Amino acid sequence: MPTASNGAVSLYYDRAGEGAPVVFVPEAGLGGWLWGWQHAAVAGPHEAVVWDLRGTGRSDAPPGPYDLETLAADLEAVLADCGITNAHLVGCGLGGAIALCAARDSSRVATLTLFGTAAEGEAFDLEPLFAPPDDRDALRESLTAGLSTDFREAQPDALEGIVDWRADGDAERDGWAAQVAALEGFDATDWLVEVTQPTRVIYGGADELVSPAAGKALARGLPRGEFRDLEGAGHLCFIERSRTVNDLLLGFLEAQTDDSG
Repeated sequence: MPTASNGAVSLYYDRAGEGAPVVFVPEAGLGGWLWGWQHAAVAGPHEAVVWDLRGTGRSDAPPGPYDLETLAADLEAVLADCGITNAHLVGCGLGGAIALCAARDSSRVATLTLFGTAAEGEAFDLEPLFAPPDDRDALRESLTAGLSTDFREAQPDALEGIVDWRADGDAERDGWAAQVAALEGFDATDWLVEVTQPTRVIYGGADELVSPAAGKALARGLPRGEFRDLEGAGHLCFIERSRTVNDLLLGFLEAQTDDSG
C-alpha cells in the first residue's frame, strides 16, 4: 500500500496510468471512491493519483482540528513521494480549497479544476453530507444533499454502490470535524490574484452545499479563472454528469498540455 509521510502522519494514495499527472483532492470526509468516475477516464492518457485526506479512510487520523496549511502540506508530501513536479489538481469542496492553497504556495501545480469550491469558508455548508460510515441508512439519506433528486431516482443501483463505498472508505465524525475545521476563517479573496494557473471552476446548478454564486465569484477573482455550470446537478456533479465532466476535464488537460508543449 503506497503511502507518503508528512511528519509522523501516513497518507495513503493510489496511482495508475502514465503521462501528465492528474491528482484528485477529495471533499471533506469522503474517501477516494469519490473520483472513481474520473479516475477511469483519466488513467489512460494521464497518470491518475487519488489519496485520502488525513482523517479519512486508509490515511492516519491524528487528533484535530486541522488547518489548510497542514492539509496542503499533506498534498505536497504526496506529490513529492510520487516524484511529481507538475500536477494538474482536481478538487471538490474542502479539496478545492486545499488545491487553491497549494496552487498559491507550491511550484508543483500546473492547473486547477475545482468543483463546488468557494473563496471563503463561510460559503461552505458541508454538514448535511456527513454520515457515520456504519449507518447505511444515514449514508443513503445524506446523499440527498450531494446528488439531485433526478439522479437518485434514475440511478438507484449507483446510489447503493456509493453507499457501499462510503461505508468502506469515509471518515468517522472526529476525522470529518477535524477536516471541516480547516475552513473556519478561510478567506482567499485577497490572494486569489496570486493563483495564476489556468483554473476551471465547475458547479452543479442545484448545489445546496456551496452556492454557485460563490463559485462564480471565485472564478471572477482568479486571473485565469473560468466558470462552468451543469444545470440541475448537485454538489457532486462530477458523479451525476460524469461523461460531460470527463469530456470537459480531458479537453482542458489536453489544451493545457498542448499549450505547455
